[in-house]
Amino acid sequence: MPKPRRRRPARRRDQPFQPLRTLAQIFVLQTTFYLVAVLLILFTAVVAGQPFSPDLVFSWRSVRGDTTVGWTLGLVWLLTGLFMVIAQTVIITRSKLVLDFTATLHFIHFLVVSLWEHEIPRGMLWWALQGVSFLGMTALSTWACRWRELRPMTFGLGTGDYELVERRGGVEEIGLVSGDPEREGEGGGGRAGGGAV
Repeated sequence: MPKPRRRRPARRRDQPFQPLRTLAQIFVLQTTFYLVAVLLILFTAVVAGQPFSPDLVFSWRSVRGDTTVGWTLGLVWLLTGLFMVIAQTVIITRSKLVLDFTATLHFIHFLVVSLWEHEIPRGMLWWALQGVSFLGMTALSTWACRWRELRPMTFGLGTGDYELVERRGGVEEIGLVSGDPEREGEGGGGRAGGGAV
């Protein structure tokens, strides 16, 4: 008699390792990174009257300290990092994952640049730029994700704010302040509810 096959338990959505979701997030972040970089570099090249080429995006040789174009590209890459802070806040949403995704983003960029040039980048300004970009993106994205995680939640209670309503016999009551001026004349001076704390 054959043994009954054991079924694996269904994966819950709150389990931390979801490889397809993680790969999709990496793909979206990397695509956003290069899309923003191409748009900003294209805009900068048009304004400066320089011809646009893929080397401006994928070559480490373009980021040089002895030319105006090199310094401008460095500033554009830092601006791209600021746009990526917004993207990471929207896509990742978890502050503890920011360091991993930022490191992955920069490592993939390092691989793309190395493959494009057929050598490991040797420019000190390029490496310094990557370090500043990595540290800035990590710090700002962590802060933004934490700010988003720690925002107060509303549970369908309206748009009012809670404040101390009054003291009754030594007991403080907290109530929801109504934003409706017509209700201010009704009992409680515009405050709805009120429970002892």
